[in-house]
Amino acid sequence: MAATEEPKLKKLKVEASRALSENTLFGMGNPLLDITAVVDKDFLDKYSLKPNDQILAEDKHKELFDELVKKFKVEYHAGGSTQNSIKVAQWMIQQPHKIATFFGSIGIDKFGEILKKKAAEAHVDAYYYEQTEQPTGTCAVCITGDNRSLVANLAAANCYKKEKHLDMEKNWMLVEKARVYYIAEAATFGREQGFEIEDIKEIAKMTQALPKVNLKRQRIVIFTQGREDTVVATESEVTAFPVLDQKQEEIVDTNGAGDAFVGGFLSQLITDKPLTECIRGGHYAASVIIRRTGCTFPEKPDFH
Repeated sequence: MAATEEPKLKKLKVEASRALSENTLFGMGNPLLDITAVVDKDFLDKYSLKPNDQILAEDKHKELFDELVKKFKVEYHAGGSTQNSIKVAQWMIQQPHKIATFFGSIGIDKFGEILKKKAAEAHVDAYYYEQTEQPTGTCAVCITGDNRSLVANLAAANCYKKEKHLDMEKNWMLVEKARVYYIAEAATFGREQGFEIEDIKEIAKMTQALPKVNLKRQRIVIFTQGREDTVVATESEVTAFPVLDQKQEEIVDTNGAGDAFVGGFLSQLITDKPLTECIRGGHYAASVIIRRTGCTFPEKPDFH
């Protein structure tokens, strides 16, 4: 019996792998090269940095990134919100590689080369728009004890030219090839829309009911709230999903938790899993990332 069933099992596995092909997921955003290092107080003081803060780089931080590399032992990671999410989705899926495509702008420089290498190591199919106006965007992650001071220099990430990259036939073909698309969230959405309420469930409900161009498919709204419940609004209901229990002493770094949730969610969405499984995948990925420094993860997920 086993001998006759084995070819059928192999066939099922092949069909399952075909269901997820390269470039099924598409992401577009600001790529940054994360440069992480343990630094001293003198370094923070020199650049007027607070031990636990997130800021955009100013002129006074211009030399910070090169000094960080020269003075301390650094680790590099492909970063930026959308790229983090795409990277986590690929990690959750594992095989085949290059499920995820990513577009963004980088500079023609050493940090750009490192970023391309790190994206490839994460098995993301990154197609960067390379330009000379600005250097590659970077994010310095300066660690002192349990604190992390983040300094982001968007630089080239703000130089994307649609007509010189997205509109090119070979690149647009990748856009058309994808089934699921992700572009990073809109902050303070409720206030921007003029919703004069604070209740997150009501904001989700009102957001779901906003006018929509594509009437063939209903809108699903998902709001994450850190340790609080994840709120999901569909056409028929608003549901709160509790996050996974996490011991406080296990939490190392909450930066990137939101990006990880999106990645975990997308990894299940592109395989047509039910919404509850997509949420579960998002919560799992976030729970892994907050136990590590930066948006990093072990070799393989333990998600069933």
